[in-house]
Amino acid sequence: MLVVPLIIFAFFTYGSAIATRAYMEEASAQAGTALRLAVSALSGHLNRYEALPALIADHDDIKELVSAPEDAALRDAANLYLKQINGLLKSSDIYVVKPDGETIAASNYDGPASFVGQNFSYRPYFQDAIEGRQARFYALGTTSLKRGYYFAAPIRTGADIRGVIVFKVDIDMIESSWGGGEYKIFVSDPEGIIFMSGSPEWLYGAILPLTADRVARTEASRRYANARLAALPVRRHHFEQHELMTLAGERGSSEYLVLSHYMPAEDWTVNVLMETSSIRAQARTALAAVFLFLCIAGLAVAVLRQRRARLAERMQMQAEARNELERRVEERTADLARVNSRIEEEIAERRLTEHQLRQTQADLIQAGKLAGLGQMSAALSHEFNQPLAAAKTYTDSASVLIDRGRTEEARDNIRRIGGLIDRMAAISRHLRNFARKPNEKLGPVSLDEAMRDTLEIIAWRLKAADAELLLALGPRPPVVRAGSVRLQQVLVNVISNAADAVEGLDDRRIEVSAFEEAGKVVLTVRDHGPGVPAAIAERIFDPFFTTKGVGKGLGLGLSISYNIIKDFGGSLTAANHPEGGAVFRIELRSAAGLMPEAAE
Repeated sequence: MLVVPLIIFAFFTYGSAIATRAYMEEASAQAGTALRLAVSALSGHLNRYEALPALIADHDDIKELVSAPEDAALRDAANLYLKQINGLLKSSDIYVVKPDGETIAASNYDGPASFVGQNFSYRPYFQDAIEGRQARFYALGTTSLKRGYYFAAPIRTGADIRGVIVFKVDIDMIESSWGGGEYKIFVSDPEGIIFMSGSPEWLYGAILPLTADRVARTEASRRYANARLAALPVRRHHFEQHELMTLAGERGSSEYLVLSHYMPAEDWTVNVLMETSSIRAQARTALAAVFLFLCIAGLAVAVLRQRRARLAERMQMQAEARNELERRVEERTADLARVNSRIEEEIAERRLTEHQLRQTQADLIQAGKLAGLGQMSAALSHEFNQPLAAAKTYTDSASVLIDRGRTEEARDNIRRIGGLIDRMAAISRHLRNFARKPNEKLGPVSLDEAMRDTLEIIAWRLKAADAELLLALGPRPPVVRAGSVRLQQVLVNVISNAADAVEGLDDRRIEVSAFEEAGKVVLTVRDHGPGVPAAIAERIFDPFFTTKGVGKGLGLGLSISYNIIKDFGGSLTAANHPEGGAVFRIELRSAAGLMPEAAE
C-alpha cells in the first residue's frame, strides 16, 4: 500500500526539479534577449554623442574663447553657439571649462541653473580631459540635480590645452522605456549603486554592501551629489548555473532571475531581473498537467482492458461483415471496370469523330476556296487579256519606234510592258496563295497589307458589280494576330458578299472601317443593300446555306470565314444597320507594337 504514495512523492520531487530547470532555461533565454536589447539601446544612444566634443572643441569660436576667457563678446557668442548646438543635437547641456575648472560658457547660460561660474575641477571627466584624453563619466549633476552621461574632450590651441568642452547627455528617455514590463532593468556602477532603473524605488540603492572604501570613492567624485545612498536588502543564491536574487520589500520578498552585462567603455553593468514566481508557477502547472495526464492515461488503460472482452466479441461480427463488404466491393469494382472500359471506348470514338470533323472542315474550306476560284476564273481571264492586249500593242509600237530610231520612246514602251507583266504576276501569286491549304502560324498581320492583297484578288468582282469600296483604316492601320492568307480569304468572302448585295442597286457603296477597342481590333464591312432577312439571320453562318441561285455559290463562304476567325481567337457576327444594309463585324486580338510578319 505504501508503493503508490512513494511513487507520487518521487514523481513530484524529481519532476518539479526537471520542470523548473526547463522553464528556468527558457526564461533565461528570453531575459538574455531583453538584456541585449537594453545594452544595444544604451550603447546606440550614447555613441551618437561620443565624437561630438572633439568636433565642437575644434570650432574657431571655442578656441578664441579659451584663448581670451575674459572677453565678454566671445563669451556671448560662445553661449549662443552652444545653446543652438544643444537644441539641434537634443543633448542635456554643453559647456566650456577653463583649466582651473571654472565654467566660462554653457548652453544653459540664461537658465536658473546656469553652469556659468561653476567649478567642476573635482569631476573625473574634467581631470582626464585636461590631461589630453577623451573622457566619459556618468553622475547626478551637482547644479541641475539631473542625471546624465558626460563626454569631455580637451580644447587645444596649437600644442597647448586651454580648456575642456563637456557634453551632458540625458538618459531619462532610455530609462522611461524600462518601466511597466515583465522585466526589471537597472544599471549599476562599479560600487554596486543603481544609477538607472525602471523601478524608481531602487534608484541610488546599492546591491553590494556600502563599505567605507566604496562610499569614499563615490563621494570623492561627487557622482551622486547629495543623493541619499542606501543598501538594498539583497540575498544572492543560485539554481544550478542560474544566478538568483531575493529582494525584500514592503509587500514581502521577491525572488528574481538575474542576467548581467558589463559595459567596459561606460564602466557600468546592465542588469535584467525576471521574477521566478511565474517560472515556478509554470513548472507546478506543467507538473500538475503531467500528473493529471498520467491519471487519465491510467484510467484509460483500465477502461480499455475492460472493453477488450467486449471487443473480442465484436471482432467475429466485424470479420463476417468485412467479408461481406469485400465481396460487395469486388462486385462493384468489376461493374466499375466494365463502365470504365465503355467510357474509354466512347472517348476513343469521340476523338476519332472530332479528328474526322476537323479533317472534313479543312476539306470544306479548301473546296469553298476552289469553288470561289472557279467563279473568279472567267472574270480573271478578262483581267489577264487586257494587259496582254496592251502588251501586244506596246510591242508592235516599240518595233516601229526602233525602226525609226526613236529608242527612248521604245524603252518607255518596254518599261510599260514590264509593269503589265508584274501586274499579272502579282494577280497570279495571290491566287496561288489563296488556293492552297494553309499551314501557317498565327502572328502579327497589318490590316493595311491584308486589305491591299485582298483588293488585288477581288478587284474584278467590284468592277463587275460597279461597286465603290470606301476604306477607313485610320492614319496608322491596326495590326492584328492572325494568319495572312486565311485573313485574306475571310476578307474576300465578306467583301464579295457585300458586292453581291449592292449589285444592280442605286447606292453601291461598300464601307470598310477599322478601330481599336479594349485591346481588340474591330473591322466592319457595311453594304447599302437590302440587309439580312430576320428569317435567315440565325442560319447565315451554317455550312451549305445560301440565298443565291443555282450555280452561284455552295453556301460555304461565310461558314468558312466564321471558323477561320474563331481559330484566330476572334468573332464574326452579322447584323442590319439602322440606316439600311448589312454590317459584318470582325473582332480580332490586337498585336500593336509588333512588326507584322506574314506566316505562310
